[in-house]
Amino acid sequence: MKICDITQFYSPLSGGVKRYVHEKIAYIREARPGDEHVLIVPGAKTECIENAQSRIYSIASPLLSRTSRYRALLNLRAVGEVFEREKPSLIEAGDPYQTAWKAIASGKALGLPAVGFYHSHFPEAYLRSSAKLLGRKATEAVMDLARRYVRNLYNNFAATLVPSPLLAQLLCEWGVGNAHIVNLGVNEKIFRPTPDDAAQTRAELGIPNGRCLLLYVGRLAKEKNTLTLFKAFDLLSQRAPEKFHLLVVGDGLQRDALGELQDKTKEVTRLSYCADSPQLAKFYRAADVFVHPGVQETFGLVALESQACGTPVVGIAGSYMDRVILHHQEEWARENSAGALARAIEEIAEQDLAALGVKASQLVDERYSWRCAFQRLFCLYEEVCANYKAA
Repeated sequence: MKICDITQFYSPLSGGVKRYVHEKIAYIREARPGDEHVLIVPGAKTECIENAQSRIYSIASPLLSRTSRYRALLNLRAVGEVFEREKPSLIEAGDPYQTAWKAIASGKALGLPAVGFYHSHFPEAYLRSSAKLLGRKATEAVMDLARRYVRNLYNNFAATLVPSPLLAQLLCEWGVGNAHIVNLGVNEKIFRPTPDDAAQTRAELGIPNGRCLLLYVGRLAKEKNTLTLFKAFDLLSQRAPEKFHLLVVGDGLQRDALGELQDKTKEVTRLSYCADSPQLAKFYRAADVFVHPGVQETFGLVALESQACGTPVVGIAGSYMDRVILHHQEEWARENSAGALARAIEEIAEQDLAALGVKASQLVDERYSWRCAFQRLFCLYEEVCANYKAA
């Protein structure tokens, strides 16, 4: 079997989708010696990087953001040429834009199935908040168009892969009739509670002794709700000076707001990004609490990785991420506000964080390894291919 992934959610600065496709490549190399993998992504230049059982095609594409380094893959003719040259068994589209439609069209032309992975719940993450500026009627009109778009796009795939049961149910209500729940996973060889290198990592970062270290990993962007995190930490700094310290690993349009918080509190450390998984695991282990302010996550991979390293998570309850939180959520904020998130952080900081982390780490290891996730995914691939040939 030859799987071809195509996605625009791909940046040299890493990200959840990039981690997913590269873990898939590693799984094929380790567990499926007869299979191949092809990846098509936007890049600074057109090139092909070939390794054992895998090829990564980078197609020259314009930058969308200088900070996140995401690009728009517009050369669909080049995409089609790769499909024709490789003739994969199955195409998987990892974003809901022009490349998804190209995957569907090329699949039909070449006589092979295409599936779509619903990585981003973009109608809520991007459209609703923007449309609110135009009023209630305009917001509903925009959301209705988004629901129609999602329905029309994903019903053209042989299957729609969704990382959350609740999100799969919502898409079903919108009229998407082919949703299949697919878990993401964690590399348990890297993201684990040992070695006990927290003190060394904190010293290297210059974190003062005795602080409760809060960690955030991800883009500094509106859809990630990071302004709420920054405002919450400002409140914590005012109420309990020198009790908490915030480590942020990421970049984005809201970096200026983070810079203002740094200057004001002197209790914030920022690293622009970390693409090295072993180093990222050190940051997870060094933290006392991982703070995830997002309310539109479809899965919550960073929250799972943090728990795998033995660090509990706090955030805002009620998102699709709730199901991958493997310790109790009694302290979690019940509303999306800085005050509620600050109270949640204060309350979880009083708990036995080590005990919470140990239990969560054990459950991640049992339930969310990449090997188990990909075993189920490849069974679905084989089923899709068999049904397509039969049809």
